[in-house]
Amino acid sequence: RNVKRKYSADYIKFGFTCQEKEGVDLPQCVICSVLGNDSMKPAKLKLHLEKCHPNLLQKDEDYSEQRLSGAIYNKTSNAVRTSYIVAYKVAQAKKPHTIVEQLVLRCAKEMVRLVLGEEAARQLNVISVSNDTVSRRINEMSQNISEQVVDEIKKSPLFAMQLDELTNVTLCSQLLVFARYMVKGDFKDEFIFCKTLDTTTKAQDVMEIVNNFFEVHGLDWVNLVGVTTDGAPAMLGSRSGFQTLVKQHAPMVTRVHCFIHREALASKTLPGQLNTIFKGLVKVLNHIKSLALNTRLFKRFCLDMGSNFDVLLFYTSVRWLSANFQLREELDLFLQAQRKEEFRNVLTQSNLELAYLVDIFGILNKLNLQLQGKGTNLFSHQSIIKAFLDKLELWIVRAEGNNLVQFPYVDAMLREKVAIQMQILDLLRKVDRTRNGLSFIGNPFTTDVVSVPEDLQEEFLDLKNDFATQDVYQQSTIEKFWVSMTGSYPNLSADAVRFLLPFAST
Repeated sequence: RNVKRKYSADYIKFGFTCQEKEGVDLPQCVICSVLGNDSMKPAKLKLHLEKCHPNLLQKDEDYSEQRLSGAIYNKTSNAVRTSYIVAYKVAQAKKPHTIVEQLVLRCAKEMVRLVLGEEAARQLNVISVSNDTVSRRINEMSQNISEQVVDEIKKSPLFAMQLDELTNVTLCSQLLVFARYMVKGDFKDEFIFCKTLDTTTKAQDVMEIVNNFFEVHGLDWVNLVGVTTDGAPAMLGSRSGFQTLVKQHAPMVTRVHCFIHREALASKTLPGQLNTIFKGLVKVLNHIKSLALNTRLFKRFCLDMGSNFDVLLFYTSVRWLSANFQLREELDLFLQAQRKEEFRNVLTQSNLELAYLVDIFGILNKLNLQLQGKGTNLFSHQSIIKAFLDKLELWIVRAEGNNLVQFPYVDAMLREKVAIQMQILDLLRKVDRTRNGLSFIGNPFTTDVVSVPEDLQEEFLDLKNDFATQDVYQQSTIEKFWVSMTGSYPNLSADAVRFLLPFAST
């Protein structure tokens, strides 16, 4: 049978690298020519070196590497660069590695042949795009990026981490870790690694993976100032949670519970009556969505009525409640035709409550979107939530005056609105009580010295009266400003950076 031999990195000691042609690895001598695939054997490669280049027998592998980079790479640098770019695009598009050789290269040759001619199309044959090559290129780029990120983290005096453990559709549990650190006078967010949790997903398992990464790459726990996780017991447990284990390695670390997760937990705490109605509506929707026949019948029913919408959304979808509320009349008639009186009662006896739920969840959806995005920190999230709490207070005053402009679907919902407000207000106000001593971070030039911690007050007054520093503050972001103050006002800068570095959400 015709066996195609693969190139091994060990062959560089015989002075050979690899050149790929039509998916076949060919041994390329760093001095002279390309041999056939049948010569891809250590004995034959060594024989070529002894017969053709006996003067190189005493040379080490570094010599061959230098010849490779100086001779071969210069001739094929464009082809190699193209190969890396194609591999990068494949990884970016999340396509299978075989697509380049089976589809992309063939299409490229055909286009070049028709536009530029046969000779130009043949030049594309020097580009290595086989399945193995694309995979190798992607791994090399990934490794290079990882090394660059780790090197930048090592050079940063402080850094923070964000962890998220998730299970995908194949029931594979994965741990994703991101880092935020200082580089070139600013903050930078980067993905560090993704590891599989093969067995259990306990805090000790997560800690073992993270600690192993720190040891392999020489990262110091002392420089870690913030750890952000979700609210799972394995992450936040007071006795054996991951954040508690991190505290043993880095006592000064700031532990952060994801703001979005906290907002979601707060918004799910509904008063008894509203919670009953909410669960009843979910049952109504599931009655239709869980059965393919009901889904098809309801869609046809809506089309025959000329409705603007014809599909119900599951309660896990974004804006599910407001979209389904638009179909309440169609739902009522459809359930009446099916003689489902218990489900009809949920809709007909609680129109006012449903309208209120639509309004309040729409408001919470907007808050959720504000808490998302790149580059957010504890300070920005604290400001957003404080503004939301102030709005709640304003809405209470408006409601007392029978002004419900912020609730377009509701005519009068004062009692229920106050109950909801108290539930959310009690949970979210915990954020506001934790950072009162660091209000100077937002604008040190308008903050009263009394609100600054005593050990920082004298340095704070020096900063507040530094007019040159005021110009720097007005021309840069908060992050850049406090990083630039490391040399002039080290204590203030250290406290500010320790507060700004941690991620606010996962």
